[in-house]
Amino acid sequence: MPLSTHTPEFRPPKPPAPSFFSRLAIALRAFFRILADADYAARVDGLRLGAGLEPPHPATPPATVPTPAPAVNYNDAALQLLALLQRDARLIDFTQEDVTRYSDADIGGAARVVHEGCRKVLREHFSIVPVRQEAEGSRIILNDGFDARAIRLTGNVVGKAPFQGSLSHRGWRAIEVRLPTFAESHDVTVLAQAEVEL
Repeated sequence: MPLSTHTPEFRPPKPPAPSFFSRLAIALRAFFRILADADYAARVDGLRLGAGLEPPHPATPPATVPTPAPAVNYNDAALQLLALLQRDARLIDFTQEDVTRYSDADIGGAARVVHEGCRKVLREHFSIVPVRQEAEGSRIILNDGFDARAIRLTGNVVGKAPFQGSLSHRGWRAIEVRLPTFAESHDVTVLAQAEVEL
């Protein structure tokens, strides 16, 4: 049978009860001190209520609780990104336009402007890296336990890992997002203000 490791709590011996005359002397001292010292009177009253006679310890400041980061509103973040793409790349203007009446050359010229603006927004507000470092077209082996959230298998997918295949796209992963913080009064649903020329 294992020995118990529990150590009994040490309790000092209870002091003997004071005699009648000792109690009378204590009562008289307490009586006059209660009349002269309001703080002491409050502590005596606290003893009556179970709080004890010891002077109160300085209040311990409450532990600092870190302020939680504000919850991300993904709808607002998506609207912010869309507004940035409109501001710098005219993306909404481009996609809302009926391009069937334009020539390929005209569309190509507009697409170059949109491409440059989108590239600027992505570089300014995101850090994006490839999911896989190998060159596209490389033969790679995916062992059991590969991250299926970051790698999608295509083609004839049968059996279990390890899989061997050709890397057709390296994928992209965002490692940092730097979207601007707007004032509470900002209406994120306004992606581009209407313009009135006077």
